[in-house]
Amino acid sequence: MSLRTRSQRRHLRRSPVAAATRRYGTVRSRRGRRRGPALQPWPLLLVLVAGGAGAGLVFLVPLLLEAGRTLLRWLGLGLPLAALVLAADGVALRRRRASAAFWRTWLALHLLGFFALGVLGLARPSLALAGVSLAAVSAGGTAGAHLSGGGPAMIAWIAAAPTGLVLLWPRLPVLLAKGLGIVLEWLVSLDLPRRSWEAARAVASWVGTLLPAPAEEREEWEAPQPPARLPPLVARWDEEWTSPPAEQDARPEREEKEEAAAGGEATRRRRVQNGWELPPIHLLNAVGEESRPPDNEARAQLIVDTLKSFGVDARVVSIQQGPTVTQFGIEPGWEVKTRLVPERDEKGRVVYDKDGRPKYRSEVVSRTRVRVNRITALANDLALALAAPSIRIESPVPGKPFVGIEVPNTAPSVVTVRSVIESPAFQKVASRSRLAVALGKGVSGEPVAADLARMPHLLIAGATGSGKSVCINSLITCLLMHNTPEDVRLLLIDPKRVELASFAPVPHLLFSRVIVELEEVPAVLQAVLQEMESRYRAFAAIGARNIEAYNRSPRAPEKMPYWVVIIDELADLMMSAPYQVERQICRLAQLARATGIHLIVATQRPSVDVVTGLIKANFPTRIAFAVSSQVDSRTILDMAGAEKLLGRGDMLYLPTDAAKPRRLQGCYVSDAEIERVVSWWADDRFRHLRPEPMDHLLEQVREGGLGGEDDPLFQAAREVAMDHNRVSVSMLQRQLGVGRERAVKLMRALEQAGVVETAADPLASRRVLMRADDDELLA
Repeated sequence: MSLRTRSQRRHLRRSPVAAATRRYGTVRSRRGRRRGPALQPWPLLLVLVAGGAGAGLVFLVPLLLEAGRTLLRWLGLGLPLAALVLAADGVALRRRRASAAFWRTWLALHLLGFFALGVLGLARPSLALAGVSLAAVSAGGTAGAHLSGGGPAMIAWIAAAPTGLVLLWPRLPVLLAKGLGIVLEWLVSLDLPRRSWEAARAVASWVGTLLPAPAEEREEWEAPQPPARLPPLVARWDEEWTSPPAEQDARPEREEKEEAAAGGEATRRRRVQNGWELPPIHLLNAVGEESRPPDNEARAQLIVDTLKSFGVDARVVSIQQGPTVTQFGIEPGWEVKTRLVPERDEKGRVVYDKDGRPKYRSEVVSRTRVRVNRITALANDLALALAAPSIRIESPVPGKPFVGIEVPNTAPSVVTVRSVIESPAFQKVASRSRLAVALGKGVSGEPVAADLARMPHLLIAGATGSGKSVCINSLITCLLMHNTPEDVRLLLIDPKRVELASFAPVPHLLFSRVIVELEEVPAVLQAVLQEMESRYRAFAAIGARNIEAYNRSPRAPEKMPYWVVIIDELADLMMSAPYQVERQICRLAQLARATGIHLIVATQRPSVDVVTGLIKANFPTRIAFAVSSQVDSRTILDMAGAEKLLGRGDMLYLPTDAAKPRRLQGCYVSDAEIERVVSWWADDRFRHLRPEPMDHLLEQVREGGLGGEDDPLFQAAREVAMDHNRVSVSMLQRQLGVGRERAVKLMRALEQAGVVETAADPLASRRVLMRADDDELLA
């Protein structure tokens, strides 16, 4: 079927009525557009409503005014606040998808508005609004007055503020809790209750001294007392080296027992006079667990078997476990010589066996002890059998009838400073001296302490990384734990700039800083020499022989503190100014002991040009750490042994009263412990007690000008000039190892003494007028 036939059929099926209606509507719409817009009924309706409202407004105005007065009476000045809250509610209702934070803020604002209405209810101003007196209903209206008036409503009103703030700022409680904790910690640190109680008790005791005592107590006071046992007036010549009486030794033990019953020293603050307070012991690390290897018996049997395989009879009689090494006590056996002799019967006839051969028996010819050198000669063989890097044989052990073989432990333990400080050995030394120092533990694990005042100076030497700086840090920490700046002052000389820098904030420093510049060291040592001479003059003025007698004398104007001069690297000083530094150190070592000035000198290059014979002669107490050769060990200790040490604090300690050194494992103090102790002394509570630094001594040395006839180098410069025909400033610099300014001053002093001729140019070469052989002026 064709397309045309289909269109004709659709046209025939259309209704004639629909076609007519469509034509009529089209014509009508065209006519309407030509006539204009049709009249709408809405404007007329609005006019009628407005007219009716205007007519009824006359009747509604009184009602609206009365409603406004009622709201003002109920809410007062909180009416605008209520309008804002309603506006916020409208905004909230329009948000279809609001987050939890939005609703939390919405609720917080409602609660804060509720609280603000109650706050307004507390005020009653003399103000009237629209005929409503706020003095009668409060600034918050009747509702605000009801909220702040008491009862359950007031509880809800008070709870609304913190609840709203917490909802608005959720982190606020955490911040407040942290701040409250900080405030409480600060209040606890002040220790107000105990201080208040002590102050009240002191006032009460002072008032009690002013009141007359009762008759009974007065009679008790006046009762005769038995005479006390007084010490002899004439002291023995060796009194300084004798041990204290038993009563003095028993007193610290009783005090320790009382302190242990009261809670221990670890949690107790140690208070001293004049406002200073010593650091508590808990600032130092607690004692660690010591390792106890279980194979000591096996190693002891291995030593016996090894010696027996080389024909040496010996037995182990002692095993001493130390932190780093274990000492096996070897008792030498007997060397027995025998011979074979035929057996004889009672009649003297030879006895034969069943085969007809004579019987022989062993007879002892001689029986002698095994020589000690036969054991010491097998040191390398024993180290090989024990699989040890090195062993040290002490023959014999001082005070013991055996030879000590020191074998390294498989698991060495750390010796803490606190473990030695809490030992009875240290407490015994600290009870009679302010300069007690903890050195370490011996090969048997016993703590070892020493008195720096009796050394009186200490020389420390060892290779790099052997433990010298850690040893110095532990010595300084011991001094800081038991002494205030009124007792001990420290002079720290650190050419390496980093080893002693952590002690810079402590108030014990003699000067305002740690001395790190090599050019300042001669002036610093010269200032110490001048202080030594000044102290000797003060001793002579009151008739005292040493610093202990001076501090005990009632004629002394004030107590003198001990000075401890610590030099971390002597080699650098000897390279910069060898002649001057050596003479100053030796002079201090010779004379400064009685004045309370003590030296601790360390070096990592124990050669003869650094540790000279003059220095060794004035440093009787020495500590040797691990060194690379036997020559270095002999340079330090005048004997071998330090080359076999293990390093990391393993040392040989040679005191003044011992012929042989003692092996120790030195104390270890960590950086965290040093920081805690330094922070204790650097606290602001000691700010008003800090002593003034002695920088004026350096200024006096600089103003006085090293280089005059009072200079210790003047005699050396005079000898240099008299050994030559001409002398110049540069020659003095080279020969004496001083700077240019110092050499110019020495040249001027030589000119004033008549040793050299006068010259207009201070740097010019001078002719020498005096010879060394005759000390007469040349014609």
